[in-house]
Amino acid sequence: MDKQRCIERLEKKGVRVTSIRMLVLDALMRASRTMSLADLETELETVDKSSIFRTLEVFEANHLVHSIDDGTGSMKYEICEGEDSCTVADMHTHFYCEKCHKTYCLKEINAPLVDLPEGFTVHSVNYIIKGICSSCRE
Repeated sequence: MDKQRCIERLEKKGVRVTSIRMLVLDALMRASRTMSLADLETELETVDKSSIFRTLEVFEANHLVHSIDDGTGSMKYEICEGEDSCTVADMHTHFYCEKCHKTYCLKEINAPLVDLPEGFTVHSVNYIIKGICSSCRE
């Protein structure tokens, strides 16, 4: 665990540093893909589900993470790249594998932005592609 990096990130967002918050943040920062509550519960065996859920709510409210609805009924979470809030860079494409049920970040593929009518404001974009990942296709 990169304790100092976790502490700095939490403090920068004004989030009180606790051991559970550090564990959850570290797991999300190390992840190579989005993580669900169940994924985090498996990863952090010593932390109960309700504590992880409350931590994710605090993180999302303070723009440490953003959630992705990939249509599975289980929200996925990913670290926000922006210093102060989630940015357009966080609104990239995600790929959901229908075989292994993992959701991957395709950060190099921006989610398409659409021209909205006057008076509408975009807060987030959720762009999911579904299919079979390269690992499952082999």
